[in-house]
Amino acid sequence: MKIYTLLRTQRLPITIQEAWDFFSTPKNLSKLTPEHMGFKIMYLSGGDKAYAGQLIRYKIKILPAIQVNWLTEITQVSEPFYFIDEQRLGPYALWHHQHHFKEVQGGVEMTDEVNYAIPLGLFGQLVHWLFVGGEVKRIFDFRYKALDKFFKEKR
Repeated sequence: MKIYTLLRTQRLPITIQEAWDFFSTPKNLSKLTPEHMGFKIMYLSGGDKAYAGQLIRYKIKILPAIQVNWLTEITQVSEPFYFIDEQRLGPYALWHHQHHFKEVQGGVEMTDEVNYAIPLGLFGQLVHWLFVGGEVKRIFDFRYKALDKFFKEKR
């Protein structure tokens, strides 16, 4: 199984606590997901704040006519510094997403590290090369722009 990594760092003009409050609220995921993906939370265990063991079930469109169910578990939490979510059921063979927050001059540095794998062996690698790799990058490009706009407008 080939594992791919996406690493993104962004500085935001907010406090580490503001970053934590925003990112550890699963309902804010819809603000960070491109509209064409039709993101919708179907189930959220234990309330509105991320905690180790929390389950989040949602639906997304991976192609215009193909909608999939995705179940994520928050596996580790260290407030306000990081949390990790992992796919339990969904389109990937592996999805491990780390969210790190660090105070820096003028705000907070937020780092996303995503390690993921596509099922189906060599065919999955081809699908990654043709479509999935670019789509994952576009999703995180969207997140970057959405966060930049959201927190600048908030100020």
